[in-house]
Amino acid sequence: MPAIVPKSKAPGADFCGVNTYYYVVRSDLGCYMRSTNFNEGKDLNVFSLHPSCQGGEHYLAHQDDLFYIIKGGAYRRVSNMNMDAEAEVYNLHPNCQGGDHYLSVFGYFYIIFQSKGVYRRVTNMNTDSDAVEYSLHPSCRDGLYYWGIKDYYYFVKPHDEWGIQYYRTTNFHENTDAVTYSFHPDVVNFLPGGLAITQGSAFGTWKAIKTISNDSNTPITWNKITRKVGYAKEKMSSIEHNWSVSISASYQSGALTKAIAKYQFSLTAQYGGKSVNTEQENWSEATDMEESVSLTLQPKEKIYIWQYQLGLGKKSILFCRDMKFNDNPNPPTEVPLPPSNQ
Repeated sequence: MPAIVPKSKAPGADFCGVNTYYYVVRSDLGCYMRSTNFNEGKDLNVFSLHPSCQGGEHYLAHQDDLFYIIKGGAYRRVSNMNMDAEAEVYNLHPNCQGGDHYLSVFGYFYIIFQSKGVYRRVTNMNTDSDAVEYSLHPSCRDGLYYWGIKDYYYFVKPHDEWGIQYYRTTNFHENTDAVTYSFHPDVVNFLPGGLAITQGSAFGTWKAIKTISNDSNTPITWNKITRKVGYAKEKMSSIEHNWSVSISASYQSGALTKAIAKYQFSLTAQYGGKSVNTEQENWSEATDMEESVSLTLQPKEKIYIWQYQLGLGKKSILFCRDMKFNDNPNPPTEVPLPPSNQ
């Protein structure tokens, strides 16, 4: 089964939390999801990420209801990531730079240096105040994402036979009061690589959309082909059904799912993707298009017309422009789309 893309390979993706709310940030999509319970999929709201809050390397939320967006050697502190409210920028103390994950719990800030197996706890990331370092408990070292709320530490566990789960504890050093929860599928859909887990891995295939045979004893001509081109929006519409989406006007209904699907296709097979860039494809709603062709079939000749399609699981959802004509009943083997950068 494919895996969730870890933070180290998903720029702009992160988790954070404060009091009763949990957040999944997708800066790469320009939005974030808020929930009161990842396990039950409760109160799933999606908001736009203000342009000034996009492009962060790390996102965390503190018990003072402030959000911290870390980029390079500085962090931006705001009271609302949707509006960039009360924004202030501070330098990140050198001792607090270079962390793999950042979170806030019990009124402290934590910087996890995962490769070293340690975390640094401070009361202020600008001054490195009250700094203490602890070793991570072996059970807490391999998280894909880390976050915290007022009284608990969390991390996303590596994928195993039980699917996508997250881990809660009251101490990363001693691993006390540990509990494991599964993510609700409606939350998984929003995670980097999540569509492959809920819908099935991406595939790309040449489908024979028409076969033309000349059974006569004289040549015949064929001059029109009708094919479907575009995005099968209705096949993906259920993804957003349990989300309350309040994002910018540039995202029309269904556009968020479309952006997530584009991302999924760009991923490698390890994360359920196809390693292709689909930006130049027609992502408007799929329609039947008639195209003029000029085919002459000799007596007893047969021609196969192939179209490249991308999908998830067993459903084709993107009908590409590329067509191939040949006399071979076996589909072409080349991938007509450019490779992605994932």
